[in-house]
Amino acid sequence: MSVISDVTVTVPATTANLGPGFDCIGAALTLYNEFKFTRTEENRLIINVTGTEAQQVPTNESNLLYQAFIKFYEHLEQMPPSVKIKIQLGVPLSRGLGSSATAIVGGLIAANQLAGAPLNELQLMELAIAIEGHPDNVVPALLGGCRLAATSGTGWEICDVPWHDDVVPIVAIPNFELSTQEARSVLPNEVSRADAIFNTAHLGLLLRGLETAKGEWLKAALQDKLHQPYRKNLIPGYDAVNIAAVTAGAYGMVISGAGPTLLALADAAHSTAVEAAMENAWQGEGITNVVRSLALDTQGATSSVHEG
Repeated sequence: MSVISDVTVTVPATTANLGPGFDCIGAALTLYNEFKFTRTEENRLIINVTGTEAQQVPTNESNLLYQAFIKFYEHLEQMPPSVKIKIQLGVPLSRGLGSSATAIVGGLIAANQLAGAPLNELQLMELAIAIEGHPDNVVPALLGGCRLAATSGTGWEICDVPWHDDVVPIVAIPNFELSTQEARSVLPNEVSRADAIFNTAHLGLLLRGLETAKGEWLKAALQDKLHQPYRKNLIPGYDAVNIAAVTAGAYGMVISGAGPTLLALADAAHSTAVEAAMENAWQGEGITNVVRSLALDTQGATSSVHEG
């Protein structure tokens, strides 16, 4: 039987929460990290990283991609093979675009392929959620599209969320980082019944708004009371960028994941104007940033293997 000598995995960035969908909804975006694992006879770990922020990625055993790779083999109670790893970064680090989810998903898929694919997609997803701690980034990173995740009592139920082609995700990525730990530290431990009801209603409206691209629904739906009122204070210039995006024609703006990337949704006719407005507003606050109109990635993580 042929042995797989190397596997290349491409994983999309993700944006989570989308306003009221805190910790339960996420979408894959057309921005990618690529990971190549090659079997080696060398008895040491080799990790090479390329990309804008390559120097920030650990190249030892603490690397999250390698940690996920190892956890896969621990799950199977098997010894992992020696590998050398090449990482091509396309997803900014610690910006609320799911860079850690790409690493977890990439490591698990590569390990599964090198092991002969003993786990199916559902098992990989459950392992990814267990490593990450919540589903909102790893699920769309693995499966693609926009996904809503809910516990079923015995596991997870994953619902695909229809996303209309005329709803354009626009990301404004600043030149500073914000850790998920810091972003979670400012959240209250309890919320009022009124705020819980508010978010439940607005999440329902968001699901219908994304499906229909009905502007009035999306404008109302992107409001949130569980996390954004607390986290926005960690993001300098948030209010200025928000006002600029909406004035330029966006349905609304939210924090992407834990931030500090800001995500606006707009129709195709307004996306270019919204891009420019967000970039200029943050520049006016003294913050260098990159703004891009993206699309929904519908494939999720993909892999290719080479036997030898």
